[in-house]
Amino acid sequence: MTSQSFTIRSVQAFGYRYPLTVPVITSFGRMRDRPAVFVRVEDGDGNVGWGEVWCNFPAPGAEHRVRLVNEVLAPALVGFTASGPSAAFEHLTQGTSVLALQSGEAGPFAQAIAGIDLAVWDLHARRQNVALWKLLGGAVRTIKVYASGINPVGSERTAEAALGRGYRALKLKIGFDPATDRANLAALRRLVGEGLLAADVNQGWTIAQALELAPQLEHFGLAWLEEPIRADRPRREWAQLREAIRFPLAAGENIASHAGFAEVLREPVLGVVQPDIAKWGGLSACAGIARDILASGKMFCPHYLGAGIGLLASAHLLAGVGGDGLLEVDCNENPLRDRFCGPVLDVHDGMITLGDEAGLGITPDLAAIEQYRTI
Repeated sequence: MTSQSFTIRSVQAFGYRYPLTVPVITSFGRMRDRPAVFVRVEDGDGNVGWGEVWCNFPAPGAEHRVRLVNEVLAPALVGFTASGPSAAFEHLTQGTSVLALQSGEAGPFAQAIAGIDLAVWDLHARRQNVALWKLLGGAVRTIKVYASGINPVGSERTAEAALGRGYRALKLKIGFDPATDRANLAALRRLVGEGLLAADVNQGWTIAQALELAPQLEHFGLAWLEEPIRADRPRREWAQLREAIRFPLAAGENIASHAGFAEVLREPVLGVVQPDIAKWGGLSACAGIARDILASGKMFCPHYLGAGIGLLASAHLLAGVGGDGLLEVDCNENPLRDRFCGPVLDVHDGMITLGDEAGLGITPDLAAIEQYRTI
């Protein structure tokens, strides 16, 4: 075995749901609770790493992904000797490619593998006794953040609370009644002043609606407009929209291939690119893609709207690759995020500072959330 190689002893996923009093609202659906799937990977030397699987939709998705990890992927990985942190990702992706195709479940497989990958990278960094952001090449531990997940109802109150917690940048969910969207944007622009303000349509408009409505947002000084149309719409529609507005377009959370990212990086259409490391690719794919985003002259802003472990890993990636992008931090109530995101919870003047502890720098206390466990 090489100095970097290690053998996987165990892989286990745990599923949780935190019930909400106020749903998280998007243009395509509501979240009535906050799900989380955490992954624990242990090597033959007793080192442990932690990851998280994207599981927001559909509503019963979290439990399915837990079983996918525990019953399909874990048996395929236990006993595997990894030559480095990306070896497990390649082993699982290649080994389950036909099964993912046969089942029509490419997304759930990719998400479950991504969560395992994050745990393996945390494990690898702990084995090296180095902080993950440093292992990824980072030189600066402080990164900018923005408050995300601001619903169309009560948006002003939510934004005020986020600014009171130290945020200096906001992103509003739109794609609802256009007059309401504009009123909410006007209120948030007043609150944030000269600070960053972005808007997320969550794929809610047709190209005709986008061409009509997006130019009406010009005077809000948007840093970007996120997923105004479906991610799978023809590139000519995205290019047509880009020609019609004077602020950047953003997307990436629903791109799930190297080829898909390569395509948008070749074009001048997107100004902000947002891979989600817990949804596709983990760090094994997305660290290189993040560097490619920066090399293309675009802004890298990791997408994230889950629980704490994946959010913390996203922070380490952003600090690791650098650039002037911001970390997305959901500002809705969620103890499954707050208890496990470490220093991301501590926002000062729009920024957070990562520590020097090995790996992600946290060891989750799952006993503290046992009451929310579903599987």
